[in-house]
Amino acid sequence: MSVFHDKHILLGVTGSIAAYKAADLASKLTQSGALVDVILTAAGEKFVSPLTFQSVTGRRAYADQDLWGNEAHVIHVGFGKSADILIIAPCTADTMAKLAHGIADNLLTVTALAAQCPLLIAPAMDGGMFDHPATQENLARLKERGATIVGPTQGHLASGLSGVGRMVEPIEILGYIRLVLGRNGKLARRKVVVTAGGTQEPLDPVRVLTNHSSGKQGYALAEAALASGADVVLVTAPTALSAPVGARVVPAQSVQNMLDAVIEECRDADALVMAAAVADFRPADPAAGHGGGGAHRMPALEGADFAPMQMSREPRRERPIGPVAAPRRGGRGPLPGSLPRSRRGRAEPRSRGAAAQGGQP
Repeated sequence: MSVFHDKHILLGVTGSIAAYKAADLASKLTQSGALVDVILTAAGEKFVSPLTFQSVTGRRAYADQDLWGNEAHVIHVGFGKSADILIIAPCTADTMAKLAHGIADNLLTVTALAAQCPLLIAPAMDGGMFDHPATQENLARLKERGATIVGPTQGHLASGLSGVGRMVEPIEILGYIRLVLGRNGKLARRKVVVTAGGTQEPLDPVRVLTNHSSGKQGYALAEAALASGADVVLVTAPTALSAPVGARVVPAQSVQNMLDAVIEECRDADALVMAAAVADFRPADPAAGHGGGGAHRMPALEGADFAPMQMSREPRRERPIGPVAAPRRGGRGPLPGSLPRSRRGRAEPRSRGAAAQGGQP
């Protein structure tokens, strides 16, 4: 069962152009099984409407006018007691300052004061604002209180400037939420080592002996261990996957690299999950340069009960197996050396006379 299943998540959305990412985050959380209630500030509503969040979560989205409705005296208290985590993404410099100094002048900030759950903040602001001493002081104060700060990253900003201030992507925030929700899980304070991916044994400086393993199984196992509160070490061969948030990654290209890393990490580990696709053979003497026609001897891997295997180069063919006639540019007939159409499995066309008489060409 997912760590998000039936979790009550409050998502605060403030006035930033990154508010559109919050809709994606709300959708991903809902698809993962969470119950998501969204609270928008007045500035947040300028960028994304409550209807957008109602559409992706299937639940009502709240705004400042709800603070003064029929439920005014209990709505923020109810949210604060029932939520498993409060996420504010994007969080502007203004809202961050209010949180740091206990200012409660809208539904989101008053709910934050009443909340008895972990707080996760994903800042988003324009150039220079994040590095300002006031913002850094507020950030440090929130960290001291136990808030989890995710980002921001560096890149192109709405003003056209480039700098630190971009909100991190929803998929990364999802990883941090998984960590926070699972930190008191069944594997809390346990070290789990996971291997993943297909190892690569070099034949020469250019080519490798490998397999089709994607590494997805090992990475999924690492995420599951993280969701249960474990301290995860991911020993991984090269893959195209992004490392799970919170895992310590140890790269290992070859079988020997992976063996050394696993032995080292298992000295104080509580569990080892071996999901890597390791090679059964490796070249005895990898070539120093690319090319050449010699054979590579492939002995068994140390410790494996396999017979030595010999690799040799297949002789080059003198001609293609199935040449195809291709017209020249300008329609001037097939290229030199191509076979006639009848040689490619098509019958020569009959003459008109033979066709009329039913005869053979």
